[in-house]
Amino acid sequence: MIESEELKRAGLKTTLPRLRILEVLEEANGRHLSPEDIYRHLLNNDIGIGLATVYRVLTQLQEAGLLKLARFEAGKAHYELDDRLHHDHLVCIDCGWVQEFHDEVIEQLQHRVAQRLGFELSEHTLVLYGRCTRADCERRHHKAPEPGHYDDSFRQRPAPPHE
Repeated sequence: MIESEELKRAGLKTTLPRLRILEVLEEANGRHLSPEDIYRHLLNNDIGIGLATVYRVLTQLQEAGLLKLARFEAGKAHYELDDRLHHDHLVCIDCGWVQEFHDEVIEQLQHRVAQRLGFELSEHTLVLYGRCTRADCERRHHKAPEPGHYDDSFRQRPAPPHE
């Protein structure tokens, strides 16, 4: 759990909105949450923090290095706690499921390609889009959503076990 001391080390004052938003992200167990997801969670728990404050605090926490920002499908922002470990993402274009992964072969290949083309990588983001084959995916056999549609109803399902 992120404590007041960690906020102070990041150069931020300890405020109720910062603590509550961090709690929501900690409870998310690695899921990627949009500002709207966080706001709805706060509202459902009778925590009076406005949407504009949620956006402002998320930006502050990201700039302080406590959160990572990812943009999936139509550029919509999603946040997760920054565990300082690199990972890439697979995103289901039907149900919106986001699966994190790390593959050393892919990492090495990206560095070789960059080197061959005269670049030295400082960072990168890899997001792969496809259709999940999870047996419990209620949208797998349905028509794909309209372009730009992001279905976040999957957030209610538990994460699959790590392989």
